[in-house]
Amino acid sequence: MNMQATTDNLKALDQAHHFHPFTDFHDYAERGGRVFSRAEHIYIYTSDGHRMLDGMSGLWCCNLGYSQQGIVDAVTAQLQNLPYYNNFFQCSNQPAIELARALVEVTEERFNHVFFTNSGSEANDTNLRLVNRYYQLQGRPEKKLIISRNNAYHGSTIAAASLGGMKGMHEQTNGLDYVHHIDQPHWFEVAGLDETPDDFGRRVARQLEEKIDELGEANVAAFIAEPVQGAGGVIIPPDTYWPEIQRICDERDILLIADEVICGFGRTGSWFGSQTFGIRPDLMTFAKAVTNGYQPLGGVMISDKVADVLLASPGEFTHGLTYSGHPTAAAAGLATLKVLRETDIISSAAANLAPHLQSRLRELEDHPIVGQVRGRGMFAAVELVRDKSSRERLADKSAAAVFCRNTANELGLMVRQTGDAMIMAPPLVSSVAELDDLVEMLHKALDLTAKQFGA
Repeated sequence: MNMQATTDNLKALDQAHHFHPFTDFHDYAERGGRVFSRAEHIYIYTSDGHRMLDGMSGLWCCNLGYSQQGIVDAVTAQLQNLPYYNNFFQCSNQPAIELARALVEVTEERFNHVFFTNSGSEANDTNLRLVNRYYQLQGRPEKKLIISRNNAYHGSTIAAASLGGMKGMHEQTNGLDYVHHIDQPHWFEVAGLDETPDDFGRRVARQLEEKIDELGEANVAAFIAEPVQGAGGVIIPPDTYWPEIQRICDERDILLIADEVICGFGRTGSWFGSQTFGIRPDLMTFAKAVTNGYQPLGGVMISDKVADVLLASPGEFTHGLTYSGHPTAAAAGLATLKVLRETDIISSAAANLAPHLQSRLRELEDHPIVGQVRGRGMFAAVELVRDKSSRERLADKSAAAVFCRNTANELGLMVRQTGDAMIMAPPLVSSVAELDDLVEMLHKALDLTAKQFGA
């Protein structure tokens, strides 16, 4: 069977039997999509031979690209030795033990314990369980309300989707009634044209204080946020935002949860986004790049402030997952951290690649349909508009951004569209020349989008 026949057969089987995440099932059943068959370095290949520069690092997770033989070898060896055993009931395994220690060594000093999950969604569910247990053991069970942000993304389980603030997800699910939301720090989308980013940052941060007063400090347990909102559109908070949030959490006895699923392991220029923005979280969610996407793994780093309370009182923590601390996933995590710790990939990306990427992307600000370019470290967003001064959009329902994304894909660039923004997060192992290729393909896609929509 030739390549095209094989591809057609795979697509037909996929359409017939496979429900995909975040997909219009009706549309997919009629039109189908791509089937990816292999990858190397920072390139992905469809089954019909189309090569694409992966400007999204998989799904924000393949920070080291697709050619890390050390991770493959570690997974292979672990499968041959101990492919699986659970970590329930006082059981453990060597890779999980060693990975817990390695994560403690690369995080801030106050983090000395970790709870393993299989994903960021499950890790944020775990955060809810940890927060509730923490306050129960202190004799304050009424302190259970959680504050999050509109347009935040914290996962797709019912609990994680409740923590998130994406309208479309909330419309399809009855979420948890003890989660409340405040505005996101998205100056371009929300602020008036006469408000500076710094003033906006302080104002929107103080909504947290107002919400705590509204709900009652005695009832509020925690605030959860990503250092930079990734899936929400790479929302870079103004410099005034996080210091004010930290002050409020400290003064009001509110636990601060940093969701590092996207920002963690080098994306913002530091090991974690919390370090980049000077945040001091009590709980820290991780996943994705911890294994470079080679195995499913997530977890929560637990600060001494929380861990000391959990350790001081007897009684079982009635929470866990069959694959918590899975030995093969932990082996992948260990191998990934070994690469990051024994090379200068994070520091080199921060010092060389990130400035080049951000500089090249900001050249697009002169493009007639670009209203804003924003970014930090190795991710960025390009906001599309028809009119720069009024921020009028090119088309209803983000149709222009969808067209731009599809055009970029056809040109050989994998980027995503969120709202009216094109978002990207290339691997930390990209070359300067490859980042130039990314920007040039995006520029072509913008030109074709402007032509298509008469701008």
